[in-house]
Order: sequence, then C-alpha cells, then structure tokens
Amino acid sequence: MTTNISSEYEDKIREFLGRDILFTDDFPYGDDASFIEQSIVDSMGVIQVVMFVQSAFGIQVDPGEITRENFDSVRKLAAYVRGKSAALPG
Repeated sequence: MTTNISSEYEDKIREFLGRDILFTDDFPYGDDASFIEQSIVDSMGVIQVVMFVQSAFGIQVDPGEITRENFDSVRKLAAYVRGKSAALPG
C-alpha cells in the first residue's frame, strides 16, 4: 500500500470518501487503491463521486470522462480534478 500524500485535492477527496461513501471518520486506503478492485465505490457511488467533484471543485464532468483512468483512485481523481481546474478560465 502506498502512503497518502497531502494536498488540498487529495484531502478533500479522502474526506468525502470516508464520510459519504464508507461512512467512517477516515479513508483507510492508500491514494493508489482502486475504487473498483477494493470495492470502495459501487455504481451508485460513482454518481455520488461525480456530483461531489462537480460541487466541491466547480468543474463540469463530461460523461465520457467517467473512466477508470480518471475515477478509480484518490490519486487518479485528484489528477483529473487538477487538469480540469487548470483549464478553467480565470
């Protein structure tokens, strides 16, 4: 298991996953843990994650972007959010 890195994106994602998906006080997985392979997020959870990303980070998630490359670990999701945030005007 890899260690968790600390940044605004990863911290917010871990907090959300622990609180709203796992219903715990923390996120007991490494940042590279696969949401699918570790059964962290199911199909309904993916919808929750997408809604969280859009509201917490102010980005629009296109349906074609909901892939394992973007939404299958804390690290992948944070990288996706960083990329989308960098493309925002302002």
